[in-house]
Amino acid sequence: MKALEKLLHKWDPMFEKGAKWEKFHPLYETMTTFAFTPKHVTKKGAHIRDGVDLKRTMFMVVIALIPCLLFGIYNTGHWHYEIQSYLPGSEFEAYRDYMTGFGDKVLYGLSRVLPLLVVSYGVGLAIEFVFGFLKGHSLHEGYLVSGMLIPLIMPVDVPLWMVGVATAFAVIIGKEVFGGTGMNILNVALTARAFLFFAYPTAMSGDKVWKGGTADVIAANNGMLPDGATGATALADLQAMKTNLTESASLLLEKFQAQYDPIDAFMGMIPGSVGETSTLAVLIGALILLATGVASWRIIVSFFAGGFLFGLLMNAIGGNAYFDMPAYYHLIIGGFAFGAVFMATDPVTAAQTSVGKLWYGFLAGGIAVLIRTLNPAYPEGVMLAILFMNVMAPIIDHYVIQANVKRRLKRLKTA
Repeated sequence: MKALEKLLHKWDPMFEKGAKWEKFHPLYETMTTFAFTPKHVTKKGAHIRDGVDLKRTMFMVVIALIPCLLFGIYNTGHWHYEIQSYLPGSEFEAYRDYMTGFGDKVLYGLSRVLPLLVVSYGVGLAIEFVFGFLKGHSLHEGYLVSGMLIPLIMPVDVPLWMVGVATAFAVIIGKEVFGGTGMNILNVALTARAFLFFAYPTAMSGDKVWKGGTADVIAANNGMLPDGATGATALADLQAMKTNLTESASLLLEKFQAQYDPIDAFMGMIPGSVGETSTLAVLIGALILLATGVASWRIIVSFFAGGFLFGLLMNAIGGNAYFDMPAYYHLIIGGFAFGAVFMATDPVTAAQTSVGKLWYGFLAGGIAVLIRTLNPAYPEGVMLAILFMNVMAPIIDHYVIQANVKRRLKRLKTA
Protein backbone atom coordinates (compact mmCIF):
# COMPACT_ATOMS: atom_id res chain seq x y z
CA MET A 1 0.00 0.00 0.00
CA LYS A 2 2.89 2.35 0.74
CA ALA A 3 4.24 1.83 -2.78
CA LEU A 4 0.82 2.58 -4.26
CA GLU A 5 0.51 5.71 -2.13
CA LYS A 6 3.95 6.96 -3.24
CA LEU A 7 3.08 6.29 -6.87
CA LEU A 8 -0.17 8.23 -6.54
CA HIS A 9 1.43 11.21 -4.80
CA LYS A 10 4.05 11.54 -7.55
CA TRP A 11 1.32 13.33 -9.48
CA ASP A 12 0.78 15.95 -6.75
CA PRO A 13 2.87 18.70 -8.41
CA MET A 14 0.79 18.49 -11.59
CA PHE A 15 -2.36 19.57 -9.70
CA GLU A 16 -0.92 22.24 -7.40
CA LYS A 17 -1.70 25.92 -7.75
CA GLY A 18 -0.23 27.32 -10.95
CA ALA A 19 0.45 23.85 -12.40
CA LYS A 20 -0.81 22.49 -15.71
CA TRP A 21 -3.85 20.69 -14.30
CA GLU A 22 -4.66 23.06 -11.45
CA LYS A 23 -8.34 23.28 -12.37
CA PHE A 24 -8.70 19.51 -11.89
CA HIS A 25 -7.27 19.63 -8.36
CA PRO A 26 -10.68 19.02 -6.66
CA LEU A 27 -11.15 15.82 -8.67
CA TYR A 28 -7.60 14.64 -7.97
CA GLU A 29 -7.88 15.45 -4.26
CA THR A 30 -11.15 13.51 -4.06
CA MET A 31 -9.48 10.42 -5.52
CA THR A 32 -6.37 10.58 -3.32
CA THR A 33 -8.18 11.27 -0.04
CA PHE A 34 -10.72 8.57 -0.84
CA ALA A 35 -7.91 6.00 -1.07
CA PHE A 36 -5.51 7.32 1.59
CA THR A 37 -5.48 9.62 4.62
CA PRO A 38 -4.73 13.22 3.57
CA LYS A 39 -1.13 14.43 4.03
CA HIS A 40 -2.28 17.78 5.44
CA VAL A 41 -1.22 18.64 9.00
CA THR A 42 -2.38 21.45 11.26
CA LYS A 43 -0.43 24.71 11.05
CA LYS A 44 -1.77 26.08 14.34
CA GLY A 45 -3.81 24.99 17.35
CA ALA A 46 -6.66 22.63 16.50
CA HIS A 47 -9.96 22.25 18.37
CA ILE A 48 -9.96 18.47 17.95
CA ARG A 49 -7.27 16.00 16.93
CA ASP A 50 -8.50 12.65 15.68
CA GLY A 51 -7.04 9.86 13.57
CA VAL A 52 -10.36 9.33 11.76
CA ASP A 53 -11.40 11.84 9.11
CA LEU A 54 -14.88 12.46 7.73
CA LYS A 55 -14.57 9.93 4.90
CA ARG A 56 -13.70 7.15 7.37
CA THR A 57 -16.64 8.14 9.57
CA MET A 58 -18.97 7.92 6.58
CA PHE A 59 -17.51 4.51 5.73
CA MET A 60 -18.50 3.25 9.18
CA VAL A 61 -22.12 4.22 8.48
CA VAL A 62 -21.98 2.43 5.11
CA ILE A 63 -20.60 -0.67 6.84
CA ALA A 64 -23.41 -0.47 9.41
CA LEU A 65 -25.93 -0.39 6.55
CA ILE A 66 -24.61 -3.59 4.95
CA PRO A 67 -26.78 -5.97 7.09
CA CYS A 68 -29.90 -4.06 5.98
CA LEU A 69 -28.75 -4.12 2.37
CA LEU A 70 -28.02 -7.86 2.34
CA PHE A 71 -31.27 -8.75 4.05
CA GLY A 72 -33.17 -6.39 1.76
CA ILE A 73 -31.76 -8.12 -1.30
CA TYR A 74 -32.99 -11.51 -0.10
CA ASN A 75 -36.33 -10.19 1.16
CA THR A 76 -36.96 -8.55 -2.22
CA GLY A 77 -36.38 -11.86 -3.96
CA HIS A 78 -38.61 -13.78 -1.55
CA TRP A 79 -41.66 -11.55 -1.97
CA HIS A 80 -41.27 -11.55 -5.74
CA TYR A 81 -41.48 -15.33 -5.89
CA GLU A 82 -44.16 -15.40 -3.18
CA ILE A 83 -46.59 -13.34 -5.23
CA GLN A 84 -45.63 -15.17 -8.42
CA SER A 85 -46.56 -18.43 -6.71
CA TYR A 86 -50.26 -17.49 -6.64
CA LEU A 87 -50.61 -17.40 -10.41
CA PRO A 88 -52.57 -20.42 -11.73
CA GLY A 89 -50.16 -23.22 -12.63
CA SER A 90 -47.17 -21.49 -11.01
CA GLU A 91 -44.06 -23.57 -10.42
CA PHE A 92 -43.06 -21.47 -7.40
CA GLU A 93 -45.57 -22.65 -4.79
CA ALA A 94 -42.76 -24.14 -2.68
CA TYR A 95 -41.09 -20.69 -2.64
CA ARG A 96 -43.74 -19.43 -0.23
CA ASP A 97 -41.54 -20.97 2.46
CA TYR A 98 -39.12 -18.20 3.39
CA MET A 99 -35.90 -20.20 3.02
CA THR A 100 -36.82 -22.25 -0.07
CA GLY A 101 -35.16 -21.14 -3.33
CA PHE A 102 -32.43 -19.17 -1.56
CA GLY A 103 -30.20 -18.77 -4.63
CA ASP A 104 -33.01 -17.71 -6.95
CA LYS A 105 -34.26 -15.17 -4.42
CA VAL A 106 -30.81 -13.67 -3.94
CA LEU A 107 -30.25 -13.38 -7.70
CA TYR A 108 -33.60 -11.70 -8.25
CA GLY A 109 -33.01 -9.37 -5.32
CA LEU A 110 -29.63 -8.36 -6.74
CA SER A 111 -31.20 -7.71 -10.14
CA ARG A 112 -33.63 -5.24 -8.56
CA VAL A 113 -31.61 -3.59 -5.78
CA LEU A 114 -28.24 -3.07 -7.53
CA PRO A 115 -29.75 -0.84 -10.28
CA LEU A 116 -31.27 1.35 -7.56
CA LEU A 117 -27.82 1.69 -5.96
CA VAL A 118 -26.14 2.44 -9.30
CA VAL A 119 -28.64 5.17 -10.16
CA SER A 120 -28.49 6.70 -6.68
CA TYR A 121 -24.70 6.84 -6.55
CA GLY A 122 -24.30 7.69 -10.22
CA VAL A 123 -26.64 10.69 -10.19
CA GLY A 124 -25.67 11.91 -6.73
CA LEU A 125 -21.91 11.67 -7.16
CA ALA A 126 -22.08 13.29 -10.62
CA ILE A 127 -23.87 16.28 -9.11
CA GLU A 128 -21.42 16.39 -6.19
CA PHE A 129 -18.49 16.38 -8.65
CA VAL A 130 -20.00 19.26 -10.62
CA PHE A 131 -20.57 21.39 -7.52
CA GLY A 132 -17.13 20.47 -6.18
CA PHE A 133 -15.52 21.49 -9.46
CA LEU A 134 -17.42 24.78 -9.56
CA LYS A 135 -16.59 25.60 -5.93
CA GLY A 136 -13.00 24.38 -6.15
CA HIS A 137 -13.17 21.73 -3.45
CA SER A 138 -13.06 17.93 -3.36
CA LEU A 139 -16.10 15.67 -3.36
CA HIS A 140 -18.19 16.01 -0.21
CA GLU A 141 -18.08 12.79 1.78
CA GLY A 142 -21.65 12.96 3.05
CA TYR A 143 -23.09 11.43 -0.09
CA LEU A 144 -21.32 8.15 0.59
CA VAL A 145 -24.07 7.54 3.14
CA SER A 146 -26.97 9.26 1.36
CA GLY A 147 -26.28 7.26 -1.79
CA MET A 148 -26.79 4.04 0.17
CA LEU A 149 -29.77 5.26 2.19
CA ILE A 150 -31.88 6.43 -0.75
CA PRO A 151 -32.33 2.97 -2.36
CA LEU A 152 -32.91 1.31 1.01
CA ILE A 153 -35.95 3.49 1.80
CA MET A 154 -37.58 3.05 -1.61
CA PRO A 155 -40.18 0.48 -2.73
CA VAL A 156 -38.53 -2.12 -4.96
CA ASP A 157 -40.78 -1.36 -7.94
CA VAL A 158 -40.12 2.39 -8.05
CA PRO A 159 -38.97 3.32 -11.59
CA LEU A 160 -35.24 4.04 -11.88
CA TRP A 161 -35.82 7.41 -13.53
CA MET A 162 -37.83 8.49 -10.49
CA VAL A 163 -34.95 7.51 -8.22
CA GLY A 164 -32.63 9.61 -10.39
CA VAL A 165 -34.93 12.64 -10.32
CA ALA A 166 -35.48 12.34 -6.55
CA THR A 167 -31.74 12.02 -5.95
CA ALA A 168 -31.02 15.10 -8.04
CA PHE A 169 -33.69 17.07 -6.19
CA ALA A 170 -32.39 15.98 -2.77
CA VAL A 171 -28.73 16.75 -3.54
CA ILE A 172 -29.31 20.08 -5.27
CA ILE A 173 -32.31 21.53 -3.43
CA GLY A 174 -31.93 19.65 -0.16
CA LYS A 175 -28.18 20.10 0.30
CA GLU A 176 -26.13 22.10 -2.20
CA VAL A 177 -28.28 25.24 -2.10
CA PHE A 178 -27.64 25.36 1.66
CA GLY A 179 -23.87 25.08 1.19
CA GLY A 180 -23.21 21.35 0.86
CA THR A 181 -22.29 18.71 3.42
CA GLY A 182 -22.80 19.87 6.98
CA MET A 183 -25.05 22.79 6.03
CA ASN A 184 -28.33 21.10 5.04
CA ILE A 185 -31.30 21.44 7.39
CA LEU A 186 -33.17 18.32 6.22
CA ASN A 187 -31.97 14.73 5.93
CA VAL A 188 -30.96 14.26 2.28
CA ALA A 189 -32.27 10.70 1.87
CA LEU A 190 -35.63 11.55 3.44
CA THR A 191 -35.83 14.63 1.22
CA ALA A 192 -35.57 12.33 -1.80
CA ARG A 193 -38.30 10.07 -0.45
CA ALA A 194 -40.56 12.99 0.45
CA PHE A 195 -40.15 14.40 -3.06
CA LEU A 196 -41.35 11.14 -4.62
CA PHE A 197 -44.10 10.74 -2.05
CA PHE A 198 -45.67 14.09 -2.91
CA ALA A 199 -44.76 14.24 -6.63
CA TYR A 200 -45.50 10.61 -7.55
CA PRO A 201 -47.65 9.17 -4.75
CA THR A 202 -48.81 6.13 -6.74
CA ALA A 203 -45.19 4.98 -7.07
CA MET A 204 -44.65 5.19 -3.29
CA SER A 205 -47.84 3.68 -1.90
CA GLY A 206 -50.60 1.21 -2.63
CA ASP A 207 -50.48 -2.55 -3.16
CA LYS A 208 -48.44 -2.73 -6.39
CA VAL A 209 -45.01 -1.36 -5.43
CA TRP A 210 -43.75 -3.40 -2.47
CA LYS A 211 -43.30 -6.81 -4.09
CA GLY A 212 -41.22 -6.96 -7.25
CA GLY A 213 -43.29 -7.81 -10.30
CA THR A 214 -46.71 -7.30 -8.69
CA ALA A 215 -47.92 -5.24 -11.66
CA ASP A 216 -46.90 -8.05 -14.03
CA VAL A 217 -48.78 -10.59 -11.92
CA ILE A 218 -51.93 -8.44 -12.02
CA ALA A 219 -51.60 -8.00 -15.79
CA ALA A 220 -51.22 -11.76 -16.25
CA ASN A 221 -54.32 -12.43 -14.12
CA ASN A 222 -56.90 -10.33 -15.98
CA GLY A 223 -56.14 -7.15 -14.07
CA MET A 224 -56.59 -8.59 -10.59
CA LEU A 225 -54.40 -10.06 -7.89
CA PRO A 226 -54.70 -13.87 -7.81
CA ASP A 227 -56.78 -15.41 -5.04
CA GLY A 228 -54.82 -15.53 -1.78
CA ALA A 229 -52.23 -12.98 -2.90
CA THR A 230 -51.75 -9.53 -1.42
CA GLY A 231 -49.37 -6.72 -2.20
CA ALA A 232 -50.03 -4.70 0.95
CA THR A 233 -47.61 -3.96 3.78
CA ALA A 234 -48.38 -4.45 7.47
CA LEU A 235 -49.03 -0.73 7.91
CA ALA A 236 -51.35 -0.64 4.90
CA ASP A 237 -53.36 -3.52 6.35
CA LEU A 238 -53.62 -1.65 9.65
CA GLN A 239 -54.74 1.46 7.81
CA ALA A 240 -57.55 -0.53 6.19
CA MET A 241 -58.59 -1.85 9.61
CA LYS A 242 -59.18 1.70 10.88
CA THR A 243 -62.03 2.16 8.40
CA ASN A 244 -63.47 -1.35 8.73
CA LEU A 245 -66.80 -0.93 10.50
CA THR A 246 -68.15 -4.44 9.88
CA GLU A 247 -65.88 -6.29 12.31
CA SER A 248 -64.89 -5.58 15.90
CA ALA A 249 -61.50 -4.05 16.65
CA SER A 250 -60.47 -7.09 18.70
CA LEU A 251 -61.26 -9.48 15.84
CA LEU A 252 -59.40 -7.34 13.30
CA LEU A 253 -56.39 -7.11 15.61
CA GLU A 254 -56.44 -10.87 16.10
CA LYS A 255 -56.36 -11.36 12.32
CA PHE A 256 -53.51 -8.89 11.98
CA GLN A 257 -51.39 -10.59 14.63
CA ALA A 258 -52.01 -13.97 12.99
CA GLN A 259 -50.83 -12.61 9.64
CA TYR A 260 -47.87 -10.62 10.99
CA ASP A 261 -46.21 -12.66 13.71
CA PRO A 262 -44.02 -10.47 15.96
CA ILE A 263 -40.98 -12.69 15.42
CA ASP A 264 -41.40 -12.56 11.63
CA ALA A 265 -41.82 -8.77 11.81
CA PHE A 266 -38.72 -8.41 13.99
CA MET A 267 -36.66 -10.59 11.65
CA GLY A 268 -37.97 -8.61 8.66
CA MET A 269 -39.90 -11.34 6.86
CA ILE A 270 -42.61 -8.91 5.77
CA PRO A 271 -43.06 -6.67 2.69
CA GLY A 272 -41.81 -3.09 2.79
CA SER A 273 -39.11 -0.74 1.54
CA VAL A 274 -35.92 -2.48 0.43
CA GLY A 275 -33.81 -2.08 3.58
CA GLU A 276 -36.27 -1.11 6.30
CA THR A 277 -38.11 -4.31 7.18
CA SER A 278 -35.60 -6.14 9.42
CA THR A 279 -35.37 -4.69 12.91
CA LEU A 280 -32.67 -7.27 13.66
CA ALA A 281 -30.47 -6.07 10.80
CA VAL A 282 -31.05 -2.47 11.89
CA LEU A 283 -30.00 -3.27 15.47
CA ILE A 284 -26.80 -4.93 14.20
CA GLY A 285 -26.06 -1.70 12.38
CA ALA A 286 -26.91 0.27 15.52
CA LEU A 287 -24.34 -1.71 17.53
CA ILE A 288 -21.68 -0.87 14.94
CA LEU A 289 -22.53 2.84 15.03
CA LEU A 290 -22.61 2.97 18.82
CA ALA A 291 -19.40 0.96 19.23
CA THR A 292 -17.56 3.33 16.89
CA GLY A 293 -19.11 6.45 18.45
CA VAL A 294 -20.69 7.56 15.18
CA ALA A 295 -24.33 7.65 16.33
CA SER A 296 -25.84 9.14 19.47
CA TRP A 297 -27.37 6.59 21.86
CA ARG A 298 -29.52 9.36 23.30
CA ILE A 299 -31.40 9.84 20.03
CA ILE A 300 -31.82 6.11 19.36
CA VAL A 301 -33.02 5.22 22.87
CA SER A 302 -35.33 8.23 23.19
CA PHE A 303 -36.78 7.60 19.71
CA PHE A 304 -37.78 4.05 20.67
CA ALA A 305 -39.01 5.26 24.07
CA GLY A 306 -41.15 7.97 22.49
CA GLY A 307 -42.70 5.55 20.03
CA PHE A 308 -43.42 2.97 22.71
CA LEU A 309 -44.95 5.43 25.18
CA PHE A 310 -47.12 7.08 22.54
CA GLY A 311 -48.17 3.58 21.47
CA LEU A 312 -49.28 2.90 25.05
CA LEU A 313 -51.17 6.21 25.01
CA MET A 314 -53.02 5.10 21.86
CA ASN A 315 -53.82 1.79 23.58
CA ALA A 316 -55.35 3.70 26.48
CA ILE A 317 -57.49 5.79 24.13
CA GLY A 318 -58.57 2.81 21.99
CA GLY A 319 -61.30 2.94 19.37
CA ASN A 320 -60.04 0.81 16.49
CA ALA A 321 -57.59 -1.97 15.69
CA TYR A 322 -54.73 0.48 15.01
CA PHE A 323 -55.15 2.18 18.39
CA ASP A 324 -55.43 -1.17 20.17
CA MET A 325 -52.36 -2.71 18.53
CA PRO A 326 -49.70 -3.58 21.15
CA ALA A 327 -47.26 -0.69 21.43
CA TYR A 328 -44.22 -2.85 20.70
CA TYR A 329 -45.56 -3.56 17.20
CA HIS A 330 -44.87 0.06 16.25
CA LEU A 331 -41.17 -0.53 16.89
CA ILE A 332 -40.82 -3.58 14.63
CA ILE A 333 -42.98 -2.79 11.59
CA GLY A 334 -42.55 -0.18 8.88
CA GLY A 335 -39.48 2.04 8.91
CA PHE A 336 -39.53 2.86 12.63
CA ALA A 337 -36.30 1.11 13.67
CA PHE A 338 -34.47 2.14 10.48
CA GLY A 339 -35.51 5.74 10.98
CA ALA A 340 -34.43 5.73 14.63
CA VAL A 341 -30.94 4.38 13.90
CA PHE A 342 -29.96 5.75 10.49
CA MET A 343 -32.14 8.81 9.86
CA ALA A 344 -32.82 10.52 13.17
CA THR A 345 -29.14 10.23 14.19
CA ASP A 346 -27.89 12.28 11.22
CA PRO A 347 -25.39 14.56 13.03
CA VAL A 348 -26.07 17.46 10.66
CA THR A 349 -29.86 17.67 10.98
CA ALA A 350 -30.36 16.37 14.53
CA ALA A 351 -30.20 18.34 17.78
CA GLN A 352 -26.66 19.00 19.02
CA THR A 353 -27.04 19.37 22.79
CA SER A 354 -27.21 16.31 25.06
CA VAL A 355 -30.61 17.17 26.52
CA GLY A 356 -31.78 18.37 23.12
CA LYS A 357 -31.01 14.97 21.61
CA LEU A 358 -33.27 13.29 24.17
CA TRP A 359 -36.16 15.62 23.40
CA TYR A 360 -35.52 15.42 19.66
CA GLY A 361 -35.55 11.61 19.59
CA PHE A 362 -38.50 11.28 21.97
CA LEU A 363 -40.70 13.68 20.01
CA ALA A 364 -39.71 12.18 16.65
CA GLY A 365 -40.67 8.68 17.79
CA GLY A 366 -43.89 9.89 19.38
CA ILE A 367 -44.97 11.96 16.38
CA ALA A 368 -44.28 8.99 14.09
CA VAL A 369 -46.79 6.91 16.05
CA LEU A 370 -49.29 9.78 16.15
CA ILE A 371 -49.18 10.16 12.37
CA ARG A 372 -49.58 6.41 11.92
CA THR A 373 -52.62 6.17 14.13
CA LEU A 374 -54.38 9.50 13.53
CA ASN A 375 -53.65 10.34 9.89
CA PRO A 376 -56.37 8.86 7.65
CA ALA A 377 -54.41 9.22 4.40
CA TYR A 378 -50.94 7.79 5.02
CA PRO A 379 -50.12 4.68 7.08
CA GLU A 380 -46.45 5.50 7.79
CA GLY A 381 -45.32 8.48 9.85
CA VAL A 382 -41.57 8.07 10.38
CA MET A 383 -40.46 10.12 7.36
CA LEU A 384 -42.69 13.09 8.14
CA ALA A 385 -41.88 12.95 11.86
CA ILE A 386 -38.11 13.05 11.34
CA LEU A 387 -38.29 15.81 8.72
CA PHE A 388 -40.47 17.87 11.05
CA MET A 389 -38.01 17.35 13.90
CA ASN A 390 -35.11 18.28 11.59
CA VAL A 391 -36.75 21.69 11.30
CA MET A 392 -37.38 21.88 15.05
CA ALA A 393 -33.89 20.73 16.12
CA PRO A 394 -32.32 24.25 16.20
CA ILE A 395 -35.26 25.52 18.28
CA ILE A 396 -34.85 22.65 20.75
CA ASP A 397 -31.13 23.40 21.09
CA HIS A 398 -31.88 27.09 21.54
CA TYR A 399 -34.22 26.53 24.48
CA VAL A 400 -31.91 23.93 26.05
CA ILE A 401 -29.03 26.42 25.94
CA GLN A 402 -31.21 29.24 27.26
CA ALA A 403 -32.34 27.04 30.14
CA ASN A 404 -28.71 26.29 31.00
CA VAL A 405 -27.84 30.00 30.88
CA LYS A 406 -30.73 30.83 33.21
CA ARG A 407 -29.68 28.12 35.68
CA ARG A 408 -26.10 29.38 35.72
CA LEU A 409 -27.22 32.98 36.19
CA LYS A 410 -29.43 31.88 39.06
CA ARG A 411 -26.53 30.06 40.73
CA LEU A 412 -24.31 33.10 40.21
CA LYS A 413 -26.83 35.39 41.92
CA THR A 414 -27.17 33.09 44.91
CA ALA A 415 -23.41 32.54 45.24
